[in-house]
Amino acid sequence: MSDRLHAVSRGALLWLGSRKNAQLVISRVPLTRRVARRFVAGDRAEDATEAIRRLNAQGVDGVLNLLGEGVTTSADADAAAAEYADAIAVAAGQVRTSITLKPSQLGLLFDAAGCAARLRQVAVQAAAAGLGLEVDMEQSSHVAATIETFLSAGLDPLPRLAIQACLHRSPSDLETLIGAGVRTRLVKGAYLEGPGVAIQQTGAISRRYGELSTLLLERGADPAFATHDSTLIDHVVREARRLGRDKGDFEFQMLYGIRRDLQVELARAGFRVRAYVPFGPAWYPYLVRRLAERPANLRFFARALVGK
Repeated sequence: MSDRLHAVSRGALLWLGSRKNAQLVISRVPLTRRVARRFVAGDRAEDATEAIRRLNAQGVDGVLNLLGEGVTTSADADAAAAEYADAIAVAAGQVRTSITLKPSQLGLLFDAAGCAARLRQVAVQAAAAGLGLEVDMEQSSHVAATIETFLSAGLDPLPRLAIQACLHRSPSDLETLIGAGVRTRLVKGAYLEGPGVAIQQTGAISRRYGELSTLLLERGADPAFATHDSTLIDHVVREARRLGRDKGDFEFQMLYGIRRDLQVELARAGFRVRAYVPFGPAWYPYLVRRLAERPANLRFFARALVGK
């Protein structure tokens, strides 16, 4: 698929994902819900934990991801924090996993101080359970507040924070985070952003991803490279070898249900691999963003529709 055609289809999918009416209709279709189960472990933390147990048996660790974002009340933010606590309790001592959260779930959009307090609460619970913690990065309008809240929350140890390679500001943000000793998860970016904010061409995004991955291997602490792109994975492996980095100095992260063969292949080759395992009823926006990220994901979805 050409860059232009991919950009058009990606924009259409992301627009569709943002429409509440479309979400209500499509998410109720039984076939869509069934296919979503290839990419979403289930509605409950127990479903995700069982999926991670199967991954662990193949040498792949997990990242528990409670779906949902953009809450608008303190009550909903408190409820999300409680759901994270429940997920931590379910997974503790049962599977090899970390947990990831979205700041907008914890109240970032209307109460940064409250978000920081809830983030500290979840961090304490995860540490007590022996689970790692990661923080997602959402759309560009949330980036500055996310980084500020993350750095000011006084977390110890610091979670890993995602950075989106497509955003024009990301090289500067990455320098800030490296200077602060923050571990980083590098992703391409899955939100619909304008040309003034983000790189638009898929090839240019991949080149930026390669540049930032080299920077992280040179100077970053325990970076994670979230990609299914074999070319970029090969780039990371080559650069790590060139820079004398051991396989245990970084990890690859992929999405549940996508490139499962590659996840196992990398794990068997001695690399650290995690699969990002989402759960919860708010699966529709997540699924649409995953389909929009790359043409291959649409092919995975189409095969799942016909049961392959």
